Amino acid sequence: MREKQVLWADDEIDLLRPHTMFLGSRGYNVTPVTNGDDAIAMVKQRGFDIVLLDEMMAGRGGLSTLAMIKEINPDIPVIMITKNEEERLMEEALGHRIDDYLTKPVNPSQILSACKKLLDARQIVTGRMGLDYAAVSNRIRASMAGNVTWQDWIDIHVKLAEWDLELDRIYDAGLRKMHEDLRRACNRAFGRFVEANYADWLQDDMDSPVLSVDVVSEFVLPLLQERKQVFFVVVDCMRLDHWLAISPLLSELFNIEQHYHYSILPTATPYSRNSIFSGLFPSDVARLYPQEWRSGWDDDNSRNRHEHQLLDRQIQELDPTLKLDTRYVKVLDIAEGNHLVKKVHSYRSFPLMSVVFNFLDILAHGRSESDILKEMAPNESAYRSLSRSWFSHSSLFEMLRKLAETDTTVVLTTDHGCVMSTRATVAHGNRDTSTNLRYKYGKHLRCDTRHALYIADPNVYRLPDLGMGTTYIISREDYYFVYPTKFNEYQRYYANSFQHGGISLEEMVLPVAVLNGK
Repeated sequence: MREKQVLWADDEIDLLRPHTMFLGSRGYNVTPVTNGDDAIAMVKQRGFDIVLLDEMMAGRGGLSTLAMIKEINPDIPVIMITKNEEERLMEEALGHRIDDYLTKPVNPSQILSACKKLLDARQIVTGRMGLDYAAVSNRIRASMAGNVTWQDWIDIHVKLAEWDLELDRIYDAGLRKMHEDLRRACNRAFGRFVEANYADWLQDDMDSPVLSVDVVSEFVLPLLQERKQVFFVVVDCMRLDHWLAISPLLSELFNIEQHYHYSILPTATPYSRNSIFSGLFPSDVARLYPQEWRSGWDDDNSRNRHEHQLLDRQIQELDPTLKLDTRYVKVLDIAEGNHLVKKVHSYRSFPLMSVVFNFLDILAHGRSESDILKEMAPNESAYRSLSRSWFSHSSLFEMLRKLAETDTTVVLTTDHGCVMSTRATVAHGNRDTSTNLRYKYGKHLRCDTRHALYIADPNVYRLPDLGMGTTYIISREDYYFVYPTKFNEYQRYYANSFQHGGISLEEMVLPVAVLNGK
């Protein structure tokens, strides 16, 4: 391991020789200077790992020296050392971006500890993180070997998502690879679990999770019955890890009750979001609006045009005594978002305001077509970062900030997540087969059942039966469907794209947050 290079500027540096010798014995090579101008000159000439800077030096003072050093190298860590304990001076130094602050007299151990904290923290944290991750990974793999319940899968997915964010903080290729392998193993087991249990959940199974169809009855209706004003916000395609990335921004404004639900299958907008707003499974929604489901196999937008009516219908059926005047807004672009923010307080006159934000879904779809978005979000970590950046500057966040100042309760959730699809699998179908990459429906479809769930009878899964011979195939893990013709071409084009509609923890296990302003 190479010696760390330390620049120490102090007009009494000769008196600190025991300190520099002590640091030298611990692997820190100290270059001493006696004034600020020499310190600046040394930073221009050489690359230092850290600077120790006396605040009270003859000639150029410590704060002036600090400002010049930061102009030359903004990223170099600086520890300010001073005899002055005035709070004003500390605040001024912090404003100049010092990394630590020590008050004289200092002993060698203090200096070593401050340097180690700044220079070796990553290595120490990574080592500790590696041990912690190994323990978590072993517990998760052991739990998957037993009788895992739907609640266990929520706990597993929460833990995986928390580690997604932990590993974003400190890059370690080995830990990232371990985490990817663990996620893949979990999704493999989760796919088998869903195939074995999902059909039972649809039959009013007592031991079933909250599904898309239950979100309104479980989380929105009780608030309305308590005569609370509710903003019901659905962020299309928001995964659990995305929610964990943005929730710290909201925790400063709201008291947050955290809940979860499972998306129905397929985990795609026409199915899962309609089920949230209607409280019905897709087969029932298709019977209400047969024209939209029979005209055009892939006309997804038309299939979600009745969300407001579906929600009003659901609430009326759940509690006929509630006579509510409701409003609904779908935000597809910046102008609509800004308009919503301007009118947010006027919408508070309605007992229930429903809002759909489509940005993350647009981002997931648009990335497949845009080289710029692929460059901005080449992997899961970058996708999380981009989602958080969008949220922090979005009309959604601005709207929530305004609502935090009121007595409105916000129920925020999503209809489905998405998964980075890395492996292609062949699907066989005729020319009328739907074009979706993670699920397909059509007549007499065929697929590799190691990679996908094959549904011969849509009625068992409460899916629309669109004619004689209608079948569905839903991909598992990170597979996406490609036809045998032009297989290699489409495999390359869609590899590592973010898709939804299939069976994975990322797509199915979703957050529901109930927010009350502080």
